[in-house]
Amino acid sequence: MYTENEVLEFVKEEDVKFVRLAFFALNGKQKNISIMASELPRAFKYGVSFDASSVEGFQTPDKSDMFLHPDPATLAVLPWRPSAGKVVRMFCDIKYPDGTPYEKDCRHLLKKAVQTAKNDFGVEMMFGSEIEFYLFKLDENGEPTSIPFDNAGYMDIAPEDKGENIRRDICFTLEQMGIMPEASHHEEGPGQNEIDFHYGNALSSADNTATFKWVVRTKAAANGLFADFSPKPLPKQPGSGMHINMSCHSVDKNDKKDYMEQVLAGIIKHVDEMTLFFNPTVNSYDRLGECKAPKYISWSKENRSQLIRIPASRNERRIEVRSPDPKANPYLAFTLLIYAALDGIKNNLVPPAAVDENLFAADKKITSALKILPDTIEEARRIAAKSDFIKETLGEEILKAFLD
Repeated sequence: MYTENEVLEFVKEEDVKFVRLAFFALNGKQKNISIMASELPRAFKYGVSFDASSVEGFQTPDKSDMFLHPDPATLAVLPWRPSAGKVVRMFCDIKYPDGTPYEKDCRHLLKKAVQTAKNDFGVEMMFGSEIEFYLFKLDENGEPTSIPFDNAGYMDIAPEDKGENIRRDICFTLEQMGIMPEASHHEEGPGQNEIDFHYGNALSSADNTATFKWVVRTKAAANGLFADFSPKPLPKQPGSGMHINMSCHSVDKNDKKDYMEQVLAGIIKHVDEMTLFFNPTVNSYDRLGECKAPKYISWSKENRSQLIRIPASRNERRIEVRSPDPKANPYLAFTLLIYAALDGIKNNLVPPAAVDENLFAADKKITSALKILPDTIEEARRIAAKSDFIKETLGEEILKAFLD
């Protein structure tokens, strides 16, 4: 965790020549502007301007000037760039010219949710993501194909698993950037991979999720491959999910109260309203309901056919939300999960009974009694459009951007 002065000293001592100031569009796509290291003191003091009307979902041309203010705590060296004349990256806060935070800055929204949880409820949410992706070959022009890099299956090993060395390279790069990988393996689909990393606080975990996708794409390209984070890149093959692990703790270490039942109940209550943000593309709905991707709004322990499962653990209770996919903006997804959890805590909500069945093979008498997740993006939009919860937590302008 660096301060402004420490960043300036680091840049001077470590021969840093370029600074990438990164931020995010509402769809979660990372944007950046590069400045010379000599411009960094000015960036810290005044911010760096950009045209917000050129970012999808942001401003109109008549009020387009916004400013990026680098967050020194997010400093990271880009290991794949030259070691002489280093390149570093910092995530930024987006502000109006008068210094007011921009209401469509998804990092700002998540920070507000974290502060609300801490100040109004005395709790902190911890997050960890499990992100799946496919590796595809490129054609003679360097464009992506739909030909998987290999035909290996779940947790296979080399030589069938051709992604082993690429995952190794990704893990080393993440480690150099201060992100600690926990496990990596081949997933069920041909060319499908997964890398998990340690959980952390909400903002750091969202930053790590965004950085992870950037590193994966960069390392795939360096190996002559394309990393695909779409939810269902191949028909009749497993889709890719972004499973979100979440726990809740009191900020008072002497308070040992378990909030997870209320957290679970709050998420169950609001999950259909949040689906548009967890599954934001048309392709997202080709994944849901197939190959262990959930279809029903239900939960159970140790059960991968459910929307929410409670994993077996020797240490602490957590829940795993299995519906989100890699196209979700992690900042918005975590923000919504925090507010849904807080609703559960505030109103002491009780979750429905667990459904201890394999829902992919369950009797229709069981499944017909369960509520179903939206099965098209049109349905997800319709539900979100009517949601007071979404309007209150994200704001009507962000909702409108997802409905357009």
